[in-house]
Amino acid sequence: MADASANVSERQRMSTIWLVPIVAVVLGAWMVIHTLRSQGPEVEIVFASGSGIEAEKTKIKYRDVEVGVVESVGLDEDLESVVVTARLDKEATSLLHEDTEFWVVQPRIGPAGISGLGTLLSGGFIQIAPGTGAPGRREFRGLDVPPVTPAGTPGLKLELVSDRAGSVGAGDPVLYKKYRVGRIETAEFDLAERKMRYGVFIEAPYDSLVTSSTRFWNVSGFSLSATADGIQMQMDSLQSLLVGGVVFGLPEGGKPGEKAEAGEQFQLYENYSAVNERPYRESVEYVVPFTQSLRGLRPGAPVEYRGIRIGSVERVLLSELNRTGLSGKGAPIPVLIRLEPGRLELPDDEQGVAMLKAAVERAVGNGLRATLSTGSLLTGSLYVYMDVYPNEKPARLGEFDGRPTIPTIESGLGGIQVRVTSLLDKLNALPVEDLLDKADQILADVDALVASPSAQELPASLDATLVELRSVLDSVSGDSAMQGRLLRTMTELDRTLAALRQLLRTLDDQPNSVIFSREPAADPIPPAGTP
Repeated sequence: MADASANVSERQRMSTIWLVPIVAVVLGAWMVIHTLRSQGPEVEIVFASGSGIEAEKTKIKYRDVEVGVVESVGLDEDLESVVVTARLDKEATSLLHEDTEFWVVQPRIGPAGISGLGTLLSGGFIQIAPGTGAPGRREFRGLDVPPVTPAGTPGLKLELVSDRAGSVGAGDPVLYKKYRVGRIETAEFDLAERKMRYGVFIEAPYDSLVTSSTRFWNVSGFSLSATADGIQMQMDSLQSLLVGGVVFGLPEGGKPGEKAEAGEQFQLYENYSAVNERPYRESVEYVVPFTQSLRGLRPGAPVEYRGIRIGSVERVLLSELNRTGLSGKGAPIPVLIRLEPGRLELPDDEQGVAMLKAAVERAVGNGLRATLSTGSLLTGSLYVYMDVYPNEKPARLGEFDGRPTIPTIESGLGGIQVRVTSLLDKLNALPVEDLLDKADQILADVDALVASPSAQELPASLDATLVELRSVLDSVSGDSAMQGRLLRTMTELDRTLAALRQLLRTLDDQPNSVIFSREPAADPIPPAGTP
């Protein structure tokens, strides 16, 4: 039996030619992995229009630094928008947040000025503004116009509400003491409430100026008003004159309140005058009835006490007057006014209201009265003036349509007019015709008296009397005999009076001189004795 033997053959080794494709595959895989690890995120942006956007050409920039490029541009499924797919650099991943914004930068002319002129030569690009929300978002809605305030800007966002649009729009400045501190971001009309709503952004650190007592008013262009204080024109800045704007501040006499919160709502007033019409929260209503003309008295006119404004005129209560019934006797016309305790430095709360009511009631008893005064002779505007008149009769608060009434008196031009009218009425009531008839009768009697014979003889009688009087005067003149006799008589009378004075003086000194001798005899001297 033959021996079996195994044929042993050596296994062929792999050819070195295979090393090339293996290395290529490994290198390609490494390059793919490296590319995937080094490339940035892919984002999808939806725009209303693809104007200025081209695939592989349009760049995405942040602070003028390229951070990505558009890869594709196509229409959305509804064919109403454009979908842009862009690839960002890996370093730009931190820019993607929930509130990140994208918009196309192109040449634009707006309220803030002219922007995007550099794209006339380099072409448009997509600007990215990173937000501060949650990270990781990849799908975005592009903005049709650049945002007025980029996301993440420190400051305060508020909402203004107005009954009408006026001339305020997005991009208009917000001013404080004529200095720009913010801007209007959005302007939309609320169909449900039929009001304008404005989104406002106040930049930091000026956002601390906005408090609960702050008021916003429109300063678009300039305002011209004719009030009781005369003609007033207001214009805040040249920019607001051209493009409009909003100003905020405190009303007259207002004090800062608590700091405003983000999203808080404020009323947008038409002008600063409208702000001061209602600067306080609490007020008291009174009625002042006037019998004189109200021409020139308008809602919002001031109510003053000795030159200090304490309230405003609300309106004329014509409908309430009609409900009470028109008597046809010229009843006073009621005017509704509002008195605000805050204007008198009283608390702007219920306590201040109670204090004001008590003070008014006491003052009416002491002579407080309301009158109409002319605020401006140029415009003819009126306002309500109040003061205490001690000579007025004591009075009390009245009542009209459930509201207390303050007594009034007529003064000023209206009071003068009423007095003149009353005087003319009295003159018209005089019996002028009867007086004229009597005057004519008296003149006729005088004419008859003058024409009578006795009146004709009266001049001759007066001439004779004057002749006799002249003769009497001549007889007592210095050269007449009567004048000489009169002088001699007066001389003798003077002598007699002198002797009489001497006699009276003697009787006064010696009453017994009438009986006894004027010179008593000397006492006898006895003869001397004979030695």
